[in-house]
Amino acid sequence: MIKYKLICKNCDNLFDSWFASSKEYEKLKRLKHINCHDCNSLNVEKSLMSPSVFNSKKIKSEKYKKVKNKIKKYQKFIQNNFEYVGENFAYEARSIHYNEKKTEKGIYGKASIKEVKELKEEGIKTEIIPWVKTSDN
Repeated sequence: MIKYKLICKNCDNLFDSWFASSKEYEKLKRLKHINCHDCNSLNVEKSLMSPSVFNSKKIKSEKYKKVKNKIKKYQKFIQNNFEYVGENFAYEARSIHYNEKKTEKGIYGKASIKEVKELKEEGIKTEIIPWVKTSDN
């Protein structure tokens, strides 16, 4: 069995999928049996993958905690300096971008990959950052 990280070239959805072998992946791709589960596009490709280089669960755990703590620091900064707009992120971003009278303010919230792609196409600066629950230990 082999696991590939796949990306939809249509909606930028990133997802994992298992295959019996690399030849099996190629066969299914050629037969057009691999599609995006978000937009149903057949324009799906393998993305770059890095091999697992950690041999020790302890090293993995320590690295995971370090990265998670760094993400939490970024989250705290964002929460203290930007306005949370929840599911209305795309709407609020457009309101700020297109309304000349509205003062520029930093916002954060939730948006689908498709919404983020559309915002970027409109010239609206957006970034996707990882987010972890703050209640996790």
